[in-house]
Amino acid sequence: MNSGLPVILLHAFPLNSSMWAPQREALAGRTILAPDFPGFGGQPSAGAADLDEFARAVLRRLDDTGIERAVVVGLSMGGYVAFRFYDLAPDRIAALVLADTKAGADDPAGKAKRTDQAARVRREGVGWLPDTMLPALLGETARQTRPEVVSAVRKLIASAHPEGVARALEAMRERPDSTPLLADIAVPVLVLVGEEDTLTPPAEAQKIADGVPDGRLVVIPAAGHLSNLENPAAFNAALAEYLG
Repeated sequence: MNSGLPVILLHAFPLNSSMWAPQREALAGRTILAPDFPGFGGQPSAGAADLDEFARAVLRRLDDTGIERAVVVGLSMGGYVAFRFYDLAPDRIAALVLADTKAGADDPAGKAKRTDQAARVRREGVGWLPDTMLPALLGETARQTRPEVVSAVRKLIASAHPEGVARALEAMRERPDSTPLLADIAVPVLVLVGEEDTLTPPAEAQKIADGVPDGRLVVIPAAGHLSNLENPAAFNAALAEYLG
């Protein structure tokens, strides 16, 4: 793989692009694009709750910066957007890194939960969201031994705009099943997953790695769903080896 390829970093829900600080540092010297999705990081909310629009917003950023092809790294919701990106513009992607995400769509219970959360955020704001999400976003190791990570993630969640959170929840709720897309992905795919991830566990990551023609799975030790923040050394090592 060409070591000079630009890298696009797609953030998780309900965080923003600042979650990629450890990776930006590790990839210093390479062209990096880490956009905020509509409704996050100060960006205005999208007109419609649609992950295709999230992907198109990333494509517009590539066009604006003159990037023709890149390695796309997506974590959690960023992984969902990466699937939509590939479906819309496969020629713009040189390789994929799919971290702590899954190919399948939400089941009925998952859809109902997102609907309820979107309604609550619109009623009450995001004040309740950190306490609700932190136990699922962070693995036990980080929660017990890395208070600085817990604090940083709490602040990122609390900074999210309520309407952006609600629209992202609705967009994820309505996303299509990307499982049929896996067999058609004609670029190398690195799948990363925290060994303590309970939201999109290693079994889901294995399905992606097994489903694509050229897939490789790396399990990040002592990390949950936000593996890039919980164990950045291991995450960055796997990413660097892949890019190299």
